[in-house]
Amino acid sequence: MTVAIIKYNAGNIYSVVNALRRLGIQSILTDDAETLRKADKVIFPGQGNALEAMAHLRKYRLDEEIKNLTQPVLGICVGQQLLCKHSKEGNVDCIGIFDTVVEKFLPVAHEDKVPVMGWQKIEIQRGQYQGNNLLKGLGEHPYVYFLHSYYVPITSYTIATANYILPYSACMQKDNFYACQFHPEKSGKTGERILQNFLDL
Repeated sequence: MTVAIIKYNAGNIYSVVNALRRLGIQSILTDDAETLRKADKVIFPGQGNALEAMAHLRKYRLDEEIKNLTQPVLGICVGQQLLCKHSKEGNVDCIGIFDTVVEKFLPVAHEDKVPVMGWQKIEIQRGQYQGNNLLKGLGEHPYVYFLHSYYVPITSYTIATANYILPYSACMQKDNFYACQFHPEKSGKTGERILQNFLDL
C-alpha cells in the first residue's frame, strides 16, 4: 500500500509520518502531483494559518490536485478546514469539497480559552452514517486530542461532533474525502484505530 502525505507549508506533518510508522506503514511525504494521484491513500494534515497554507497550495497547484483525487483522502486539523469552501482565518477561499465556512471560536465565558487545547470526547453521529468505517470500533464516547482556534459548524457532512463553547464538526465525510478536526496521530489508541480504519478503507 502506498500512503502519500501532502507536503505543504504546514506544521505537525512529521507526527503523522511517525504515527503511520508505528502502524507499520512507510509513507511518502510529497508535493508531486503524479505521486499523489498514484497513491492508494492520501493524508492532508497540518497545523498553521489557512491564508498562508492556501497561498502555498495554489502556488504549486496542489489545491486543484487535491480536489480531483479519487482515492480515500483524510484531512487532519487545518487539513479539514482547507477542504471547506471558505475560512474566516485570513478570509480565504479554500478547496471547497465541503460546502461550508470555517468559523473562529468566540469565547462567551471567562473560562473559555482559545485556542482549544486538550482531550475532548466526540459524539459519533448515527443516522445515515451509522457504521461509518472511519469511526468503527471506537465505542460510544471516545476521547481525542484537539488543538485549534477555528472550527467547522455542524453540516450534513458531519459524522462526529465535539462541544466546546458550541457544538461543531469533529469529523466529516463526503464521498472519498474524510476529515478530522482533532489529531488522530496524537490521540493514543483511539487515534491509532482511526488511522488504521482509514488505511483499511
